[in-house]
Amino acid sequence: MGIFKKGSKAYSIFGFKCPKCHEGELYPTTTFSFQKSFEMHDRCPHCDHNFNPEPGYYFGAMFISYIITGFFCLFVVGTLILGFKMSIPGAFGILVAICAILFVWIFRVSRSIWLNINFKYDPEKAKSKS
Repeated sequence: MGIFKKGSKAYSIFGFKCPKCHEGELYPTTTFSFQKSFEMHDRCPHCDHNFNPEPGYYFGAMFISYIITGFFCLFVVGTLILGFKMSIPGAFGILVAICAILFVWIFRVSRSIWLNINFKYDPEKAKSKS
């Protein structure tokens, strides 16, 4: 089984697929459509898995988003300042522009990671269509 093949966590996380069946989509729109950017299906369209099992469920995804964003910002600013000898205000200006573009993707991938931490792939769910 490859790292990005069906049945792997990476397939579900980066493909924004249901963690149980790896068939249903987590979001009704594509990541960079910017229409309904923060809307998520309540249940999997394929296996009917509940994506929102309790109030405040995605609180943990907020911490994942914070970690991803923090390390990404350190890497980008460090690379621009140390690698390209850019000024600090210029590096932060570029960082703000990049983060504004990637904000929705980071939000979505954080939720996808959180779901995949809590739920395991079930091949039987993938076969059955509810």
